Amino acid sequence: MATLGELAAVCGILGTVTATALPLVAGLDNARVAAAARYMASRLAQSRMEAIARGREVAIRFVPAGDSYCFTVYVDGNHNGVLSRDILRGIDTPIHPAERLSDNFRNVIFGVQPSLPPIDPGGAPPAGDPIRLGVGNSVSFSTLGTATSGTIYLTGPGGAQYAVRVVAGSAKIRVYRFVQGTGKWLPM
Repeated sequence: MATLGELAAVCGILGTVTATALPLVAGLDNARVAAAARYMASRLAQSRMEAIARGREVAIRFVPAGDSYCFTVYVDGNHNGVLSRDILRGIDTPIHPAERLSDNFRNVIFGVQPSLPPIDPGGAPPAGDPIRLGVGNSVSFSTLGTATSGTIYLTGPGGAQYAVRVVAGSAKIRVYRFVQGTGKWLPM
């Protein structure tokens, strides 16, 4: 039978271990969302290279899937760009199977934390929409390496918030991290 002193010691040790572990878990959540953002940026860059190498437009299209989205990379099948109607008809075909971020990055989703400010001063806040790519929810890359523009927001359970942005024309891909303490977006 444990004495009151032994019980107090065990509770103290458990408290210390818990206090030490919580920041580590939060750090792991942040690292997981950061890794997912970098992965998404690399998938965009890979799609750009596919368009150049194939000599055909390539697009990544996002569709709602449960509480998040899945994405698929398509190649233009009739030289008029990757279009939703051509995807439905089987003319524009997938290069890779559909993916979900959560399949590779546990608890990471395409999402927006409440009251998130815009990345650019004077810009529009994401207002709950994590896929800001225009009407078709896709980003397209041309055979010349140019792209349509947009921003993709990612979040995790610890409140980490990242964004992957494609700049129109140049197809530059940038990853941003939102810093809660300052309320600002920082490029990575």
